[in-house]
Amino acid sequence: MASINPAFIEHITAQLPPHLNINDLINFSNKSLRPSIRVNTLKISNESLIQILEKKGYQLQGIPWCKNGFWITGGEDRSLGNLVEHLQGLFYIQEASSMLPPVALFSEEDDFTSILDMAAAPGSKTTQIAAMMNNQGILIANEYSSSRVKMLHANLVRMGVTNSAITHFDAEVFGEYLFEEFDAILLDAPCGGEGTVRKDEQALKEWRLSEVEAIAVKQKQLICSAFEALKVGGTLVYSTCTLSQEENQQVCHHLKQSYPDAVEFISLHELFEGADKSITEEGFLHVWPQTYDSEGFFIAKFKKTSAVKRSKNMPKPQRSFPFQTASKKQVNEISEWLKASYGIEFPDHSVLKVRDQQFWLFPKKFESFIGKMRFQRIGLKLAEQKGKHLKLSHEAATVLAVSREHKLDISLAEASEYLKGRDIPLTVATKAQGEKTLFLHNNSLGLAKHLGNKLKNNLPRDLVRDNATTQ
Repeated sequence: MASINPAFIEHITAQLPPHLNINDLINFSNKSLRPSIRVNTLKISNESLIQILEKKGYQLQGIPWCKNGFWITGGEDRSLGNLVEHLQGLFYIQEASSMLPPVALFSEEDDFTSILDMAAAPGSKTTQIAAMMNNQGILIANEYSSSRVKMLHANLVRMGVTNSAITHFDAEVFGEYLFEEFDAILLDAPCGGEGTVRKDEQALKEWRLSEVEAIAVKQKQLICSAFEALKVGGTLVYSTCTLSQEENQQVCHHLKQSYPDAVEFISLHELFEGADKSITEEGFLHVWPQTYDSEGFFIAKFKKTSAVKRSKNMPKPQRSFPFQTASKKQVNEISEWLKASYGIEFPDHSVLKVRDQQFWLFPKKFESFIGKMRFQRIGLKLAEQKGKHLKLSHEAATVLAVSREHKLDISLAEASEYLKGRDIPLTVATKAQGEKTLFLHNNSLGLAKHLGNKLKNNLPRDLVRDNATTQ
């Protein structure tokens, strides 16, 4: 049972909309969350994944606000996270309410080519945005916590995201360093987490209004930085997984007061059928746990209608950038090698960059950001020079389209063994065929060397999962 501080109950009762009551909030706070997943459309269609999971005994129900999101039942005694299909990046385990901010960011007519996710880890919303962008343009994913940057990168790789660049800063810097650079920005702000009590029974045990107010100060700084980094005509979505107005509506009104002639509130009342149950008078979505049987969440959308003044002077350019643009000769050589060795066509939306003995594919849209700030990880590591030979990276092998003759389809059981880091014995010995890309569900798992009597496992050691399961 959730441990809820009485001071929180008194505080939030005064803020509840008239059509809701505190007893329902308390009751739902003590209910387990419904498990939910989002299909990764960069790798598989909704229909194909549903068919795969239903054969395993799962049942899926569509989430009203996300066409690729589903509540999932039937696997209570199993771990979704250990399924081969999850490790393969075919779906992301994501709470239903957290799918709302990226959905709110995009309208049907939007064709964003530059997006900033200001607080990205662990990557649920970042990978959702990348899928909505279809890996086109540039998506800058920022994370302040050092320990969470590695997790963010791992999820971007697993989900096949190739249009991203990772930064590691306090997100307040973006208004200064990347002033009016982005078509769209998501600020899923650090918050008090009041809406997460259904998965963390202790989330409200030590609740203090003073802590809420302190967090709100930081949120106001972040939202103003985000607004400065937004292009005129651009879209900003602010979201939290908390319930108090101090961290939600009041932060949004602070933005409006700070830039009164440039901020337009965009109503979300038609975002999905039933959104009116959570709409505020300003047009924000204030999702309470009892409304849709989900986590609590808050989502607000803004448009920047006119230019604003910089609050800080333009910073000095970065002195060095460790990558060089590949020469025409290098591009031709890499293109020929990719085609001959794997049947891979060089991606036309990428630029080949070189650092030491490594070759990387950068999104073309990233070029305009070079020299403006430091980046941790950009685009896709393609290959590395090993003596006289090139070696394709694991991540490139899992996202670039290889030709039929370079694929080797394996069974679900064999895929489980591969993800456990084990070699795969072949039932019939044949002539050795060299390096192959292993495929399951029409998606690559990675590389293995065909030695005639077995497939030698080439999965990077940090990706080995001893608990990978087929069921």
